[in-house]
Amino acid sequence: MTEPELVEQDGVGVPDALQRLWTPHRMAYIRGQDKPDGDEPGGCPFCRLPGLGDDKRALIVARGETVFAVLNLYPYNPGHLMVVPYRHVADYPDLTVDETRELAEFTQHAMGVIRAVSAAHGFNIGMNQGVIAGAGIAAHLHQHLVPRWGGDANFMPVIGHTKVLPQLLGETRDLLAGAW
Repeated sequence: MTEPELVEQDGVGVPDALQRLWTPHRMAYIRGQDKPDGDEPGGCPFCRLPGLGDDKRALIVARGETVFAVLNLYPYNPGHLMVVPYRHVADYPDLTVDETRELAEFTQHAMGVIRAVSAAHGFNIGMNQGVIAGAGIAAHLHQHLVPRWGGDANFMPVIGHTKVLPQLLGETRDLLAGAW
């Protein structure tokens, strides 16, 4: 690989010799453009997705009686999915006993499926309860399940503010749904 030519840019000064990986499509997510808050009628994606009639298009991996598993549209890692109750409920203590049980069972099963198809070394599992706690869609409870591998936290997110994902969401969904 040849070194890029360093050209001084007016107002910037001497360049730093770093190459840039531009991802302008991510600005919509960063700025929160068209971001649903889940409070508007018909505005909650977690309420809307199960009714689309096309689980592949909706990125739904599996359905249960009271919850479903869906891939995160902005994943931290390949296979990052969420377990979501069908019922529009914001707070964990408001889940029914059946919803709580099935949410836990789906989480356990998802861990096994992800380990089987991608040999994940570990997982981050959690919920952000409320906007102040970081919930992107606070009005509809959802539990994140993020597969982790040794060395997956590389320099790209830290330095480049870019996440490198080796697989398209549709391919990940098909792999997980097929193994479910």
